[in-house]
Amino acid sequence: QVQLVESGGGLVQPGGSLRLSCKASGRRDDIYAMGWYRRVPGNERELVARVRKTGIIFYGDAVKGRVVISGDFKNYTVALQMNDLKFEDTSVYRCHAQDNGGHYWGQGTQVTVSG
Repeated sequence: QVQLVESGGGLVQPGGSLRLSCKASGRRDDIYAMGWYRRVPGNERELVARVRKTGIIFYGDAVKGRVVISGDFKNYTVALQMNDLKFEDTSVYRCHAQDNGGHYWGQGTQVTVSG
């Protein structure tokens, strides 16, 4: 099993920045992708950003150009730098990891854009 622990959420004003971090523990050696997802109105899960061990990166359309993901597959951590945050970025952000056995999720960290 893989466990994921996130940190770095919080309250920020529009236009501000936040950095989220996530660390995997447990049976992590087979992880080949890590990333971040969030819930959007309608309760759908939306990709924020995802990085594969090969270095390939995907960004969600809603955040493209405003976020940067970085993955460290030696230490199995993933960070998300979010800039120019907007009201609609408010959500619970969940860390995700994938290996050949399945998908793993963190508890989530709240990001609130207000003010």
